[in-house]
Amino acid sequence: MVSIALVFVWTGFVRTGLGFGGAALGLPLMLFIHNNPLLWLPIISVHLLFFSGLTLLNRLHNVDWPYLRYSSIYIIPAALIGVFGLLNLPVLWLNSFIYSITLFYGFTWLLNRGINSQHVWADRALLILGGYIAGISLTGAPLMVAVYMRNVSQYKLRDTLFVLWFILVSIKMTTFIVLSVDLHFLTALTLLPIAAVGHILGLKAHNAIIRNDLLFKRWIGGGLVTVSLFGLWQLFSKFAQDFS
Repeated sequence: MVSIALVFVWTGFVRTGLGFGGAALGLPLMLFIHNNPLLWLPIISVHLLFFSGLTLLNRLHNVDWPYLRYSSIYIIPAALIGVFGLLNLPVLWLNSFIYSITLFYGFTWLLNRGINSQHVWADRALLILGGYIAGISLTGAPLMVAVYMRNVSQYKLRDTLFVLWFILVSIKMTTFIVLSVDLHFLTALTLLPIAAVGHILGLKAHNAIIRNDLLFKRWIGGGLVTVSLFGLWQLFSKFAQDFS
């Protein structure tokens, strides 16, 4: 219970501190506690809907609506495909995918190798790939953020991203409801006050994190690499044991 509480404080902190990455930086840790993403993703989704909606309550005027509409053409169809992948792929494949994606993010942040694109076709590819990964695991944010940072002013970036997350999570939750997936709603409500602690800390630390973005991401990158390698090693060991 203590581990779960700490992880949800962390996800709340990252979500508002960076404006993205709560699931990407929290889900790999959650899988050490219970290795089925379908337990955690509905809970994360409920929290994201609540906190993004709360943050946006008086901030909708600060959203870059034209770019949001344009990018959604590429993101939303890919996200829908990803959601159906989440519901149909074996747990081992899903966990391997999540840890591999997180390992990639960790190396890019640790080595200060940003995800960049200089062409329209590359932007579209990142939006599609990010949408798919967001649909399958809610960890596609860094890919889409790389495109949004080039096309949305820094002043409007966080609020625009929050609207995007709200849309993507609404699609995921609607699909879950239609297909009768257990939303673990009571568990999500129980963890809401705990995540709120991280949410408030993230709001207070947001400006400091932005000023020290490179240092913060390098520390986080090192942690993600360690967690992901350990997670993949565990999965490989289990696969080898089952195969033998």
